[in-house]
Amino acid sequence: MTATVTVQDIYRTIRDVPDFPKPGILFKDITPLLLDPRAFRRAVELMSTPFAGAQATRVVSIESRGFLLGAPVALALDAGLVPIRKPGKLPAARGRVEYALEYGTDALEMHRDAVGPGDRVLIVDDVLATGGTAEAAAKLVRSHGADVVGFTFLIELDSLKGRGRLRGERVEALLHYT
Repeated sequence: MTATVTVQDIYRTIRDVPDFPKPGILFKDITPLLLDPRAFRRAVELMSTPFAGAQATRVVSIESRGFLLGAPVALALDAGLVPIRKPGKLPAARGRVEYALEYGTDALEMHRDAVGPGDRVLIVDDVLATGGTAEAAAKLVRSHGADVVGFTFLIELDSLKGRGRLRGERVEALLHYT
């Protein structure tokens, strides 16, 4: 019998990449986690378990690394998977929300028929940084009449205080960095 993968073991699978994608940024690379099936499985389990009783009918995952985590979380919760993408990447009728960035704006889109009234949605992404993208995803989900049951992230960058933008929401994060 093999030992259970601990949260500390999962921390060890996250690789720091300095100056990516630009100078001064310390990128948290989850690729080594994805290469370790035991650690990946455990991370998904720990991200899913807090929402086991939430009766989520949909898991919304945010482009692009959120897709890697959202799909197995959806399977673990027996929920449908809904991708939220950057503009122009979804083929059918879409809903859209624009949101402010530090310099300028960005937008997210979701198929119009992906969620609706009565759906209970868990939003999944790899990293919670400033919270703007997660906040926009919740706004998009709610604009389609669905309820948000919470957010789950692999990593939270605590010093960026993104959780504050999601005030009043249930927010879970597996790994915390300052």
